[in-house]
Amino acid sequence: MPGYRKLGRPTAHRKAMLRNLVTDLFREGRISTTDCRAKEARREAEKLITLAKRGDLHARRQALAYIYDESVVTKLFDDIAPKYADRNGGYTRILKLGPRRGDSAEVVFLELV
Repeated sequence: MPGYRKLGRPTAHRKAMLRNLVTDLFREGRISTTDCRAKEARREAEKLITLAKRGDLHARRQALAYIYDESVVTKLFDDIAPKYADRNGGYTRILKLGPRRGDSAEVVFLELV
C-alpha cells in the first residue's frame, strides 16, 4: 500500500508517536527505534528540515504546528537547517543495530547526517 505505514496503532496514537520521535531526533541528534518507525519518522523529519531551510515566519509556524516544543523548533531553524543549506535531501541516516532481544524486531539508529 503506497503512502504510509499504520504501525499497528490508531491514527491519533500513530501521529503523536511520530511527532515525539521527530522531536527527540531534533533534540538529541540520534534516536534508537525500530526499523519501520524510523522510516516513517525520517519522512516527517526530512520534510521539516526542508521547511526550516526556507526560514520565514510561515515556515516557522508550520513547524510549530507539528513540533510542540518551541526550543526544538528554534534549534531546528537556527542550528540544524543552516548545516543543510547546500544539500538537496538526504538529511538523515538509518544504521541497523540488529534484532531486539524481546520480540526480535529490527532495531536501528536514526540520526542526522
